[in-house]
Amino acid sequence: MSAEVELVGAFTDEERLIHCIGQLQAAQKRFRVFSPIPSVHINHAIYQRSSFVRWFVLLGGITGVITAFILTIGTSLEWNLVAGGKPIASIAPYCIIGFELMVLFAGISAFNSWILLSSLPSFEPLSGYRSRFSSDEFGLVVRCPEDEAQRFESMLRDAGAQEITREAA
Repeated sequence: MSAEVELVGAFTDEERLIHCIGQLQAAQKRFRVFSPIPSVHINHAIYQRSSFVRWFVLLGGITGVITAFILTIGTSLEWNLVAGGKPIASIAPYCIIGFELMVLFAGISAFNSWILLSSLPSFEPLSGYRSRFSSDEFGLVVRCPEDEAQRFESMLRDAGAQEITREAA
């Protein structure tokens, strides 16, 4: 088995980087991108499917509504307060508490799922990072076996990488 290397390509143009990302995804290769600006186009090129965070938020909201109604109706049935012949467990006033707990549980589950799915916190520095990737250039790091490095290096060069460096992984 050959050793792995990391190819670090520096791009000055966002469109060329997006083109290279498409080629790497077609080759089913894992990569890492560094960008000096937040770019919607790069995000759409990298993440072609939607995040699972929305499902965690939905489950958190449903759990919050169910918890609120169980809590309020259970409390009303346990400690009765008959006021003017009104029903002991009335749904209409409990909808406000249901909405509040839905928002609370959905927010907490959104934050927790975001932390979980983004693998935060990361305590080790990212390999291949250059300080110029935060100022004026885009960076693309591809990890591949030594025998495939030449093919991916030519792919980066053809896509428009200004500079390509090879590092041991």
